[in-house]
Amino acid sequence: MELNSNTRMLKLRDILFEETDEYHELSMQEITDKMKLTFGPDASFDSRTLKRDMEVLEDTGFEVIKNTGRFGKVYYSYQDRVFETYQLRLINDALLSAKFITEKEKKELIEKTKQLTSKHIAKTLPDPMLFSQSANDDYQLVKLSIDHVHRAISERKVLHYQYGKYNMKKEFEFHRDGSTYEVEPYALIWQNDFYYLIGRFKETDEMRHYRLDRMRNIRLSEERFQRRKDFNTQDYVSQSFHMFAGENVWVKIEFDQSLINVVLDRFGHDAHITPSSDDHFILSTKAKMSTGLVNWILTWGRKAKVLSPDGLVEEVQEEIEAMYARYKSE
Repeated sequence: MELNSNTRMLKLRDILFEETDEYHELSMQEITDKMKLTFGPDASFDSRTLKRDMEVLEDTGFEVIKNTGRFGKVYYSYQDRVFETYQLRLINDALLSAKFITEKEKKELIEKTKQLTSKHIAKTLPDPMLFSQSANDDYQLVKLSIDHVHRAISERKVLHYQYGKYNMKKEFEFHRDGSTYEVEPYALIWQNDFYYLIGRFKETDEMRHYRLDRMRNIRLSEERFQRRKDFNTQDYVSQSFHMFAGENVWVKIEFDQSLINVVLDRFGHDAHITPSSDDHFILSTKAKMSTGLVNWILTWGRKAKVLSPDGLVEEVQEEIEAMYARYKSE
């Protein structure tokens, strides 16, 4: 690299960004030595010039921290990161836990996040190769679909696509004989290790959700739409147990007191809860009548009892009886 005022300042910025942080500083001599690794051992760097370069960097918003150590020696560092270390860890852990992302893509993404901090902090972040998870074969489709759906949401354009799922032979089968779905896209969320599109199915004027990895042949139409002002994405997600579709109803469920934190984790601290005895409480909430809701209730065994509506009580009873019959027959 040719040494001039521009390349010198850019390299100085790179060194401070990559080599220093809150716990790692460099002296002027160390900075000079690192500059020579780029520009050659014969390159000359005046400390006064480098200090002026730092002042220019500070004028552009790149704050250089100066710290006086033992015997009056000055050390320099850059500490103003876009992400705190714990935030980078949260991002990386989310990537590692995503089952549909391939190991190769995880490694590439995490290597990129490491470039957002110093080399020292980057070394403390988890190695993606320490985790082995089976990735979804449909990931390549999901990557393309994310772009299409994201653009459709931002531009408020109706999406056209086919939808389906795998059968017992692991063959992908289209729903509705392969007919095209026309959906006004409202939101793209990540729930239960999958991406879901939430939108209005135009044919029935219903709000529905669709797993992104089950969508095929997505395209944006030129038709635009106006988003409903009364639709709340968070409410929709909280009422959709394990993202199963169904009719919204008010339900009352009595829980053992040991499940209070489970309920608060699921519904938040604003959940409507009333004590029914010294060791039980009743949750009143709006939820979608679905297989997902029934399965969630059965997860807690005898510690959860549906009080209303009658239809949900009957569904839970029927599932319990079917389970008992199956085990009894064996």
